[in-house]
Amino acid sequence: MLTLYGRATSSNVQAVLWALAELGLEHTRIDCGESFGGLDTPEFLALNPHGRIPVLVDGDGLAIFESGAILRYLGAVYGDGVIWPQDPVARAAVDTWAEWAKVEVANRFTGPIFWRVVRTPAARWDRPAIRDAVDRFEHELAAADRQLRDHAFLAGDALTLADIPFGHVLYRYFDIEIERREFGALRGYYDRLCGREAYRKSVIVSYEMLRDTI
Repeated sequence: MLTLYGRATSSNVQAVLWALAELGLEHTRIDCGESFGGLDTPEFLALNPHGRIPVLVDGDGLAIFESGAILRYLGAVYGDGVIWPQDPVARAAVDTWAEWAKVEVANRFTGPIFWRVVRTPAARWDRPAIRDAVDRFEHELAAADRQLRDHAFLAGDALTLADIPFGHVLYRYFDIEIERREFGALRGYYDRLCGREAYRKSVIVSYEMLRDTI
């Protein structure tokens, strides 16, 4: 039995939920973090000593934290070589884009942009900082846009683990109140993701509860 610890509004949890849905894996999710609390309990810290979500527990004892590690585990154990290739060369191509997405894309969006726009009252927005952060973020998106001109997905013509740490960020990017550049290939890619039931169910989730209006 797979058990996932983390609230459904966490973008990192959403990435894992998306992978679970794509793989058709049954699981139990336990709300924790933010208003749910529970991250500083001895029981949770025994699963992740850093006190952060997500955490995936497989069976009776194996606990995995950090969303990238969880995704690779799911791909290796349950992916049947589809979203996480068994061939080392093919897998390296997927892992290259997955690592880029986690380090350069997600980290450039969540704190510098999403928190400044959604988790900060509009009256206190630092608009120059937001604009600068969006420019830096879109510099990375331009690389993806070039890749997607020739491929349906980041690492080729089928969805892989490269797409999950990247694609889960795009819903909020296209939805929040910012000015965006036009990326034709990227927009087509996002539309393809939105056509996937697993993406709609796991990622296109309201984040209104995270909005700070005070």
